[in-house]
Amino acid sequence: MIPRAIRPFLAFPQALRAAGHPAAPEQVQSFLAAVSLLGPGSIRDIRRAAHAIFGPGPDRSEEFDEIFDIIFLGRTFFAPAEGEVEELPESYDAGEFDLLPEPDEEDPSGAEATALERLFARSLAAGDPDAMLRAFARALPAALPRRRSRRMSPGKGPLPDPARAFREMMRRDGEISRLPSRRRRMRQRRVLMLLDVSGSMKSGTEDALRLAHRLMQAGERVEVFTLGTRLTRVSRALKHRNPDQALMLASGLVADWDGGTRLGEALAVFLSVPRFASFARGALTIILSDGLERGGPEALTAAVSRLAGLSWSVLWLSPLAADPAYRPETAAMQAIAPLLDRLGDGSRPDRIAREILDFAKGARR
Repeated sequence: MIPRAIRPFLAFPQALRAAGHPAAPEQVQSFLAAVSLLGPGSIRDIRRAAHAIFGPGPDRSEEFDEIFDIIFLGRTFFAPAEGEVEELPESYDAGEFDLLPEPDEEDPSGAEATALERLFARSLAAGDPDAMLRAFARALPAALPRRRSRRMSPGKGPLPDPARAFREMMRRDGEISRLPSRRRRMRQRRVLMLLDVSGSMKSGTEDALRLAHRLMQAGERVEVFTLGTRLTRVSRALKHRNPDQALMLASGLVADWDGGTRLGEALAVFLSVPRFASFARGALTIILSDGLERGGPEALTAAVSRLAGLSWSVLWLSPLAADPAYRPETAAMQAIAPLLDRLGDGSRPDRIAREILDFAKGARR
């Protein structure tokens, strides 16, 4: 696990890239080396090192300092969002967007969408997976879609197999009774799972991670990311076979538990990293989110449009879709609905598991 003292220094370049500032790997290494050489006695030394290495322009210096304060001082700011501020349905009104909520106005239940970024570690309760998760894991290998790979295997197929034919001729003194054939192997498609960990999804976050852990164990190539006010890859943590250990490691990686919602920007960061974007290419993409975020729908619509173009299929699961009569109410969800292959029920773990299995089986046909 990454030591707590080094986490801000690794999170700072990620936050810079998310805000559009250049932060190349070489700059990150130089920044860490500069801080190490300075042996800083105050936060001012770290700030000066950051300005010297990353060199923000005069017009973006103030924004650069705000990002620095968010990471190293724990101050909270609102990220800019494209377009006009969207009014959410009345039942999800989180108050004025441009003001920080007073402590007694915060919703501890996490039932509302908010633009506030809250960074803290979350302790996930331990417990054995129930029968539903075990049944889900057993059904996954047969249900997940498959594709033809570039590798070939012997068998009845349309392509001749010259190597096997030559070996048979050598054994039979140059004679051959039949022409061996080969075919392309089948392999499981990549699965990409994106989990919303914002405050409005608080009640189902732990169950979603346990289900993602089972998916990681049963699938051949599975990638899992969390989305909130930032993007976090938790695939390595969920590779541990022990579910409690896997969730403990994941809880230490994610810093934006139960905070604000900036799905469009988090997805844009995901797509801006070539390695991450390659995870979506030809994949079954599963997004678990209610789609409620502050800001205009432009960022989310653009990101989902590109994600749908890369993916083989996109399954969006929303806890609001538990009602059969549910129809997207926000402008963002209405805009991205035509881009999705299915908008399903994500209200409970058993329904999420059933939606994934049914969609995967139907998509194979």
